[in-house]
Amino acid sequence: VIRQEFELDSVLELQFETHFKRFLMPTVRGSDKGSKKRYAGVVAGNSGDHLVFKGLESVRTDWTRLAREFQEELYRRIFMKEAYAGYVKDVTARVLAGALDQQLVYRKRLRRKLDDYQRNVPPHVQAARLCAERGLPVPARGDWVEYVITTSGAEPAAKPLAPLDYQHYVDRQLAPVADGILGFVGSSFSALTDRQIGLF
Repeated sequence: VIRQEFELDSVLELQFETHFKRFLMPTVRGSDKGSKKRYAGVVAGNSGDHLVFKGLESVRTDWTRLAREFQEELYRRIFMKEAYAGYVKDVTARVLAGALDQQLVYRKRLRRKLDDYQRNVPPHVQAARLCAERGLPVPARGDWVEYVITTSGAEPAAKPLAPLDYQHYVDRQLAPVADGILGFVGSSFSALTDRQIGLF
């Protein structure tokens, strides 16, 4: 067509990379636009269909294991056209009941020395600063800090003193992950869980 219409030779090369049987590019939070660096889909393979995640929570180390596993299973169920509402409700109930505490640990690396954080003190730094008074090794620059969110804020995962803030995990780990896909199937996290959360 280019040669016929414009009398030019095309130098464009196309390369086939992946065929997605089902594909989702969630919108960026607070926007109605997607991002080419954030997507998930189902790809056919020699041993059957499998999910591929790019840039979403399931591949990010700064999200909890809860969020990563929840996203993988929820997306799998929706992509495979399986029931998902009961799964969302069940995971939410288990978090609120304290049955998934081992999956609620955040993990983030210290980019600077602890004393260099002055104005904006992120949660992992808050937790790292509590280590010495709790008899734990104090993380240094470059170390990973494992922490949980409690009713008193961020605390070292190895020795939290306050109860875990389960509502934080529901609101900041489950809800954003679920709403990344549920809107595409005519539902939402709150529509599935609001009445249930009110029971706790």
